[in-house]
Parts: sequence; structure tokens; C-alpha cells
Amino acid sequence: MSPVSRGRKRKDKAKGRGLSVVWSGEPEACDCPECSGAGSGLDGIIAGGELLATADDPIEAEMYAAGMLAVDAGADYVDALVDGLVPDLERRPGASSAALLAALGACADERLAVAASAAADRLILAGAPRPAWLDALREPVTVAECLRLAHPSGDATVLAATFVRAGASHALIVTIDEINCGEVSELILAPGEDMRRALAAMAEEAAAAVERIAPAEFRWSVEVAMAARVVHELADGPRPELDDDGPPFPVMALLIRPWLATLPESDRPKPAHPDHVVTVYQLKVALRGSKPPIWRRLEVPSDITLPELHEIIQVAFDWDDMHLHVFRTPFGDFGDVDAGLDCLPSDGVSLEAVAPDAGAKIQYVYDFGDYWELDITVEKVLAPDDWAALPRCTGGRRAAPPEDCGGVGGYARLVDILADPTDEQHAETLDWLGLGSAADFDPAAFSAVEVTEALLGE
Repeated sequence: MSPVSRGRKRKDKAKGRGLSVVWSGEPEACDCPECSGAGSGLDGIIAGGELLATADDPIEAEMYAAGMLAVDAGADYVDALVDGLVPDLERRPGASSAALLAALGACADERLAVAASAAADRLILAGAPRPAWLDALREPVTVAECLRLAHPSGDATVLAATFVRAGASHALIVTIDEINCGEVSELILAPGEDMRRALAAMAEEAAAAVERIAPAEFRWSVEVAMAARVVHELADGPRPELDDDGPPFPVMALLIRPWLATLPESDRPKPAHPDHVVTVYQLKVALRGSKPPIWRRLEVPSDITLPELHEIIQVAFDWDDMHLHVFRTPFGDFGDVDAGLDCLPSDGVSLEAVAPDAGAKIQYVYDFGDYWELDITVEKVLAPDDWAALPRCTGGRRAAPPEDCGGVGGYARLVDILADPTDEQHAETLDWLGLGSAADFDPAAFSAVEVTEALLGE
């Protein structure tokens, strides 16, 4: 499919064939920072939070959190929110700050969600008003039913699911443009009680049947359609004409991803896009259990193989590839079957095949003695712009532990030993590490530039 054909407005044609989504009432304006253009300073953010403080619907809080994450403000943006905005808001107690922090607790980024939720709880405990929507927001989301309506012409498909939380029913209605590579053309949230009425009206107009589908099939289909939309927008740029009835696609996608994550995952691999574009994955690779956290932010081509990613991780963590490893993914475990591991062969398996879009997570386990577990998250999917510089490291924290030191617990003990010259194992540990002095060991040391140079063999 050429960029020209992808740029066509398919929306009107779909509506003309009876596949428009029936919306009960006029769409409400979105108050998130992405849509409202609220002031970027702290005072402006707090002023914008006054609307959240008086709101009743938890979806408004989720919309705000999604809008914050949809802002493309660089690789360290989430770090700035966690280390800057969250403590800044907590230092300005009040209804607005508590509501903003509680809303950020609903975001898709786990580290930001945990930090913001804890800060909100502290403000509320200290006397800030509790948002009316907070208890409902923290209730689990469950799915009631998933339905599909396919137009007989094959031009379009409508997927719909009813989600229930705290006794309230919400419908997620997704229109898929089958001609444009099966991309999402509309994402709409509506009252749950309207969903069957809307689908019945569409089915009657299109002379098509509504069928019930499994929740795993619904999730798989929506995620594949959203991935196609992302590929198109990376190649052609955003198409706001598809979002003229509500928040932009990136905001809606971030809002619904946590809802989709409550559904079972299909064991069916997601297909490559017909106009496959090799993109750049921004990965966060974090050593599980490390305190303080040890992690690396890496940019890699999306089509690298898992063996290539293994080599990149080894360099990024200054390890020597002396032990076995395995990648744990939603599609199975992958590693070196010749080494006797109970897994699938990783040769030829690309990263994008097991982590197809932003938000996807896999795990890398290295050394089944020390048992280093690294959580790998696709933070962003970026347009390819500087292939000569890939792979590269754009951020991280702290030195990685040395090989064979006993895992996370052993490394913590090693750090304590080297910090205490009176420890009976101090001299022995220095000798084992090949160090002349404990001053030569700095567990806080990290340089993204040095990691990138090592990755590029410079």
C-alpha cells in the first residue's frame, strides 16, 4: 500500500456503507494536556487539575494520564515526571495536586503509576480531598462480552467490547479499515448500555451479522489494528482527520492499552505489516530486584533478532557471555536449543515478532546460577532516522554487577564488603575483582556515551 493510498479518507466511505459508530450524544471535549494545550509550568498544570478534582468519572482521570504520556518529549520524559513533576506536585498540597497524582497513578508506565499513586495517597492522608472517582479508578476492570461485525464487502470491521468497573459499564468500539491494511480508523468509548443498540443499528444497515468472539481474539485483533495505524503514521505522519470526533489516536491508544491488558493473550503471533517499515525501538532494560535500580535505555532496530539483542544486552551490562540465557515472551521461551534448554530456537526470531508494539514486555534471563532477570519494555516506537548510530544507549543508571557474584543479593553483599575496609572479605573481594583499591569500584558509575561506544565497537 503506497503512502498516497494510505492518506485517503476512508472514514466517509465506511459510514456510507453503514459501519459508522453510533455515539449517544455529542462527544465531550478532552481536557488532557495534549488536547487542551494547558500551561506547561507547574502552576498551569495545577490549575488544569482543578477540573479533575471536581470530576466524577474515572475515565477523565485515565484520559489525563494518557494525555501526559502521549506527549513526545524525549527519552527521559518519564524520568522527568517521576523525579520532577511527582515530587513537585506533592510539595504543593491541595485538591488539584492530589487529583493529578491520583490520575497519573492510572497511567500505563508502571514506575510512574507507582510513584504517583503513593504521592497521592500521602497527600490524601495529610488532609487533601479524595477525588470522587479514585475508588472506582482503582477497582479492577473486567470484560463482559466481545463482539465483531464484519461488513459483507470486506471493507471494514467493527469490534466492540463491554468493560465493567465498579458497577459501571463502558463500551470500547473499534472501527478497522480493512482496505488500509487493517488499521484502526476509530477508537471510541461510550456508555456500555449503548453498545448492543449501536451494533444492532449498524448490522441492520449493513445487512451483516454480529458475532460473539473470545476476549483473546478481541485483544489480538485490536492490537494488530493499532500496530498498523502506528506504522502508517510513522511513515506518513499523523492524520488528525481520523480523530476529529475525539482525542487523538495516541491518547486513546494509551488509555485503552491497560484495559486490553486485562484480557487473555492469544498464542497466535501478530503478523508483520504488509508495508513493513523497520522502525527504531526505544527499550528500557531493567535488572529486576536491583536496589537502587540498575537499568539501560537502548535504541535498536525493531527487526533485530533475539540472538542480536542478547549480544547488545551483554555489552550494555558489561558482561562476558559466559552463561546460558533465555528470552521469555508471550509466544514462548526462546534460546539456544543446542545447549539443552527447554525452549524454542531463537535464531531468526525478530524482536518485533515477540514485542510488536509500544508497551510490549518480554524478559531476558541470564546465568541460571546467579539468575539475572532483566525486564525489557518497548517504551516507544520511533521513526528510523539515523541508522549509522544504532544500536545506541541513551540513558541508564548505575554500574552493572560483575559476572558470578551471586545474583542480586550477592551483588548487594559485594557492594557492602567493598565499602567496609574492616570486613574480613574486603581484601579477598578486591583481589577477585582485580582491583587495587576500593576507590576503583564505583557502583553508581554509568555513562551512556561509553556504552554506545562499546556497542558500536569504537
